[in-house]
Amino acid sequence: MSVGTSGAPEASAAGHVPAPRCGDTAGSGIDPDELPDGLVIADEHGHIVCFNAAAARITATAAADALGQRLEKALPLEDLEGRRWWQLTDPYGGLAIRVRQPERNLLLPGGREVLVSARYVRTCPTGPLHRLVVTLRDTEARRRTERSHAELIATVAHELRSPLTSVKGFTATLLAKWERFTDDQKRLMLETVDADADRVTRLIAELLDISRIDSGRLEVRRQPVDMGAAVGRHIQAYVAAGQPADRFLLRIEQPLPALWADPDKVDQVLSNLLENAVRHGEGTVTIDVTPSASPREGEDTGTSVTVSDEGPGIPEESMNRVFTRFWRGSKRGGTGLGLYIVKGIVEAHGGLITVGRAPGGGAEFRFTLPVSVPAYLV
Repeated sequence: MSVGTSGAPEASAAGHVPAPRCGDTAGSGIDPDELPDGLVIADEHGHIVCFNAAAARITATAAADALGQRLEKALPLEDLEGRRWWQLTDPYGGLAIRVRQPERNLLLPGGREVLVSARYVRTCPTGPLHRLVVTLRDTEARRRTERSHAELIATVAHELRSPLTSVKGFTATLLAKWERFTDDQKRLMLETVDADADRVTRLIAELLDISRIDSGRLEVRRQPVDMGAAVGRHIQAYVAAGQPADRFLLRIEQPLPALWADPDKVDQVLSNLLENAVRHGEGTVTIDVTPSASPREGEDTGTSVTVSDEGPGIPEESMNRVFTRFWRGSKRGGTGLGLYIVKGIVEAHGGLITVGRAPGGGAEFRFTLPVSVPAYLV
């Protein structure tokens, strides 16, 4: 196995002959330059014998300049208080029982943060250090995760504040001045409190869904689902709420395959997609339910649902962000988490969801679920 950067010099400035390169001792047949993390290996005298491409990228130091150098010179790390890390940890002169340094945030020259961990390789448990293996990771991915979590917290706090303020205000008013209000006024206040409580409940449910999706623990309880009937129930609810019946066009292509899915989660997907079409779209909302090829390997059939409208649609440059957290399009409102959850639910079923432009010019969402017949019925 070769190191892939430039080879170590035959002798250091002190006349030391470097130990065999990291690739020669690992015996795995993997080029260190193929590793996603930075890898730096120093020999028993503290001279660098391996400096892979990722380490060169992270530290902005050419491998040719690092190989053969003293570790503390080629990799001058400091802790967050400005202290030199190699002097603090003293890997070559410190405790002989140490075997590792856990990952921690350190600073490169210029103040750039990097995640560093180290492994001490000894010839025997308390013997001298034979080799020091250091791994480096860029902090950008972790920063993105932290920013995403911070945005989620800020969004949730903002969304919770409004209904909770309303609930607190109305209940405090009713408790303090109950006798001053008519029955109709009391009913209006309590209906508002009830609606806001439902809003808080929905938000908490969204947060739980996101947690389960992100951790891969979203459970799918499969039962027979009549997709056409499920869509019909949502349309009836909108009509009962005041939407004109002729705004919806439901087309079902028969025969549909027998679909096994989680009915509650299918309702959640349909609710989000129809709400987006009704709230942000214009004209007729068309729902097509059709048999289709299964998106899952090993199954022939699936069921597709396409929801389209005749509104302005989604800009082309935003198509790849529709299913990300906090995407709200051009209109503000809501948490921006609904389509992220929809995608997670569909994928938990082994399905696929896409977004595009409808024939009428509006947005078109299409999701396909595999039939997923339980094994005991096959």
